[in-house]
Amino acid sequence: MPILTFDAKEVINQSALAQAVEALERDGIVVIENAIDLDHLAVLRERCLADIELLLSRPDKPFNWNPGNLQQDPPPFPPYLFRDVLVNDAAIAVTKGVLGSGLKSGFYSGNTALPSPHRQPVHADSGQLWPNLKVAHPAYAIVVNVPLVDMCAENGVTEMWPGSHLDTSVVFQNGDIKVSPEMLEAQRAIEPPVQPNVKLGSIVLRDIRMWHAGMPNHTQNPRPMIAMIHFVSWWPTSPLKFPVGTEEIFTHPDLITHAEFVEKAVDHIAAPGSYEFTSETCCPPSEE
Repeated sequence: MPILTFDAKEVINQSALAQAVEALERDGIVVIENAIDLDHLAVLRERCLADIELLLSRPDKPFNWNPGNLQQDPPPFPPYLFRDVLVNDAAIAVTKGVLGSGLKSGFYSGNTALPSPHRQPVHADSGQLWPNLKVAHPAYAIVVNVPLVDMCAENGVTEMWPGSHLDTSVVFQNGDIKVSPEMLEAQRAIEPPVQPNVKLGSIVLRDIRMWHAGMPNHTQNPRPMIAMIHFVSWWPTSPLKFPVGTEEIFTHPDLITHAEFVEKAVDHIAAPGSYEFTSETCCPPSEE
């Protein structure tokens, strides 16, 4: 099944909004194209690519499962803060349609697929909130991904498992977000995974429960991507830190950014941490 794609102007003007909301609820993922100024992405890309060397110089390199996937925060200060990235009207229209009023932004980080043969195990960033559900509950968080380059299978676009957010097997309280081989085969029979082509300027919206995996980057160039998360109003989050004087950038009638505006510079190189790092490939390549 192809991942449904919408144009940002169509979503903002309501003509495709209901379809995008329905697709995100049903499939767990949609793509919004022509959503972000390419000049803004070029500024972010240049800085994020330069920051890779600094992250890799840390003794505790922030790898996610393997040395091919680097946790990387974008610079949280001017001139790298752009409204069409941080409070994008089209993305907010869709996530509000799924999560309701009082929408809250509580995460600003990202990941970079380095040139590498390694892949992540299939996992959900977070699971169902209750065990033993017969039917999945509504969404409570939507991941908002902003690629800084064109993404495809060759440079490690994320493997997505459409519809898997409605599977009730991965549960928040269990603590393990990896998906077992048996569960993967059962889901594959329903809907196999895909690696979508995503154009620069697009935004990928993904239900946080959807199964996915970082994939090998077979090129010689890193593939950086920013990640934000929109939460329902009642979900607890820690405040993001941005400089005093940037408050107006985050002002939006439908999205509250849970932020603390500070005088001291934020060290975005020291901030990101790793999880479940191993030096070996954690699972065999996907059949897809």
